[in-house]
Amino acid sequence: MPIITSCNGVNKFYTSAVTLEDIFRDIFPDHKSRFIAGLVNNQLFDLNTLIHHDAHVVMIDEHNRKFIQQVRRSCMQLLNRVLTIIWPEVKIAGGSMTEYGFYCDFDMSYMLTKNDLNKISKKMIKLIFSSYKIHTKNMITSDFLNILNQKNEIYQVNIIKAQCINKNIINVCYHEDYCEFSNHSQVSNIKFCQYFSLKNISGAYWKNNKNNRMLQRIHVISWISKNQLSDFIIRSQELEKRDHRKIAKLLNLYHIQKESPGMVFWHHHGYIIVRELKKIIRIYLMKNNYLEVKSPIILDKYLWEKSGHWKYYHTSIFITKSENREYCIKPMNCPAHVLIFKNGLKSYKDLPIRIAEFGCCHRQESSGSLHGLMRVRGFIQDDAHIFCTKKQIKLELNNCINLLLDLYQTFGFKKITINISTRPENRIGDDRIWNQAENDLESVLNEHSIPFQYKLGEGAFYGPKIEISLEDNLQRIWQCGTIQLDFYLAKQLNASYINKRGIKKYPVIIHRALLGSIERFIGILLEEYNGNLPVWLCPIQVVVLSIADSHILYVQQIMQKLLMNNIRAVSNITRASISFKIHSYIKQKIPYILVCGDQEIKSNSVTVRNRFSCKQYQQNIDYFIENILNNIKNNNIKDFNVED
Repeated sequence: MPIITSCNGVNKFYTSAVTLEDIFRDIFPDHKSRFIAGLVNNQLFDLNTLIHHDAHVVMIDEHNRKFIQQVRRSCMQLLNRVLTIIWPEVKIAGGSMTEYGFYCDFDMSYMLTKNDLNKISKKMIKLIFSSYKIHTKNMITSDFLNILNQKNEIYQVNIIKAQCINKNIINVCYHEDYCEFSNHSQVSNIKFCQYFSLKNISGAYWKNNKNNRMLQRIHVISWISKNQLSDFIIRSQELEKRDHRKIAKLLNLYHIQKESPGMVFWHHHGYIIVRELKKIIRIYLMKNNYLEVKSPIILDKYLWEKSGHWKYYHTSIFITKSENREYCIKPMNCPAHVLIFKNGLKSYKDLPIRIAEFGCCHRQESSGSLHGLMRVRGFIQDDAHIFCTKKQIKLELNNCINLLLDLYQTFGFKKITINISTRPENRIGDDRIWNQAENDLESVLNEHSIPFQYKLGEGAFYGPKIEISLEDNLQRIWQCGTIQLDFYLAKQLNASYINKRGIKKYPVIIHRALLGSIERFIGILLEEYNGNLPVWLCPIQVVVLSIADSHILYVQQIMQKLLMNNIRAVSNITRASISFKIHSYIKQKIPYILVCGDQEIKSNSVTVRNRFSCKQYQQNIDYFIENILNNIKNNNIKDFNVED
């Protein structure tokens, strides 16, 4: 005879065992469509679960993240079921949740096409509208493995043996006559899975190992309401238009060759953006007393073994050999900066020492993960390492946070989230030091009333870190800046300073990255601004056009004035029509188009048109130059208004 206490404080007494669904009907009679699962004493269960004892119940609504995961897991199993119905020979090979849905892997000789996705989707919808209930029950592990072996489901057998090695009982989820192992809760009825879209088909190696069999993979978008699904589809269409690879090709920024996968060939225009980003970062470095350095790309493998990086990152490190010595092509700058710190005796009076570098780093990413500028093998890391005493930690952390937040505002990012990544399972050092490091990060954020969340177990092997993430216009989250505390690397590489008492001490190292990878950040900016970068970042800021041959000399005079003021400008004095010229440069997203004709020559002016408007305004050239220089100098996000 359970007594049920709900999240709103209502108590209900039942004379016998009762399902969550019945409790829900009693307590929330007017909100049935909003709730589909519940927390029972902080454990997630579907609505068909029977409650035998006293319990505290919290209902889950459609905005709950756990509920979204439930829906996606059930939808994934529905997809697996439909695959086995249409192609009985298919072997299900698992899947995984993604940010916007999930994917399913499977093995069969028939290769799916886009037309097959329509067939699969129709069958899924038909089953969804039958509104069948989903049931879960416990089963002896060996019994269920026998069932799978009889069906020759080799992949599912492998998954269960790996995940349930010491479990005699497992959870099996039933979709009518189809059953599948599941170690997570499901929705109570398949009708909650109706808001999905089969996106595309790709290939994937079993267990992501290229030595294993190539499987087929279906990517699925899955949400819990019609509005969520339609909003996401609209955002996806916009994202396709904003794909940085398309924009970069249009603006002639870079390309990648098959002879060097994941390595960027920066063209002249693209490298201007790289230089401008370095330029603004250097301003912040100078203001904060950083020492910019340049370290070698190749360092002896022994150094990486001694630092601990080899143990944790060796699969991501490129190796080269020379004269019977093995060298690592650096994946990060940390050990090199420690060697620079070690060069020469250091006193406590010298600390803090802030060493910064635009380091040329390389990481051995899998070919399947490479994606334009967002995932590369060779990249520029705007890295810095601060060598300080324990007493200086909080002040230096505070300076790093302020620097990062100021820089991101320069680019117009307003929605910034901060996480603290705590100690991972595989780490070096003792818990006492880890406690101190995590407490230091927490206290600095708390002292400045900066809200944050924890990412448990996601710190680096040598210390916890603060992660700063940006939300763009398409509601995507990009993790960019990091601030990491490290009490071990200096000791491992024997980098020390002399304290007040003349005793050798090891400094604390704060690892700090602003943008992370400059390549990736440029990709983010291109998609955020849809190629319409702020004027100060644009490779070409102004184009000057002639209407006829008689205006060429005046165009050249205007160009001379612009170039003398370090404004990046080009001219077009061809005999093409002026409308054709204007249209061409609008497509290239050049901020300002200056047209020169008879009227402009007479009044020593130009007709100005910006990239966002079809309106044109005549302005004195000196006034225009003054305005654009102010815009560039202040690193403004928006173009200046030519109407003023």
